[in-house]
Amino acid sequence: MSQNGTPHDGLPLAGRKDEDMPGHWLLARMGKRVLRPGGLELTTALLADARLPGADVVELAPGLGKTAADILAAGPRSYVGVEADPEAVALTRKAVGARGRLVEADAAQTGLDATSADVVVGEAMLTMQSDRGKDAIIGEAFRVLRPGGRYAIHELALHPDTLSDEQKTEIRKALARSIKVNARPLTEAEWRGALTKAGFEVERVRFAKMALLEPKRNLADEGLLGTLKIVGNVLRNSDARGRILSMRKVFRTYRDELAAIEVIARKPETAA
Repeated sequence: MSQNGTPHDGLPLAGRKDEDMPGHWLLARMGKRVLRPGGLELTTALLADARLPGADVVELAPGLGKTAADILAAGPRSYVGVEADPEAVALTRKAVGARGRLVEADAAQTGLDATSADVVVGEAMLTMQSDRGKDAIIGEAFRVLRPGGRYAIHELALHPDTLSDEQKTEIRKALARSIKVNARPLTEAEWRGALTKAGFEVERVRFAKMALLEPKRNLADEGLLGTLKIVGNVLRNSDARGRILSMRKVFRTYRDELAAIEVIARKPETAA
């Protein structure tokens, strides 16, 4: 049993109280399986744009293994998931089975061979890093990719590019308080800058609404039965309900300034 009296659920940080748990793992505990800011629709577009069939694919921080299953369904030549949390490794391993392999390592230091992948995929993980952490992970993706390889990311963005530093700080602080993670989303220009600084060329950018906790998005992502399960779990757990309502309030307060972003960045053919 966890500290709040609920059974361990096999999720990372399952022993922590609901009021202290990072928002994405709290949602996972309630039964939510699609935890990306742009939902299943943007993930589907991201994987199509990454051109996965026949490719050697590395996924950074696969978490529950939901996207790993979608990647494998696209028919890559190989799949490697890199995850630092041993419990998350176990979850993804269940989803992957014998069709790929999992490496327990930090996304900034994967231990993988240089120029060994055609595609690196990362979703909703760079946002949670400091600027230095973002640079380290993007640099590692560049190192692992072959020349011509694609880095496909699905993250949280601030909009528009003209937001003041004060507005950005206000939004980031509100997010951090509600989701219990020091989230640092960037504007489109800042995401582009972080990638080009590492040597990438940005090929494509897409946006989607940040509607992670809205009913319509949940029905699309989780289906009717999945959504009903989530609602039932939330109604039965007052601590979780308070946290989730707080997160939704922040998302709604800043709905005009928050968006999901997809970026496909390419390592130049001439890169070493």
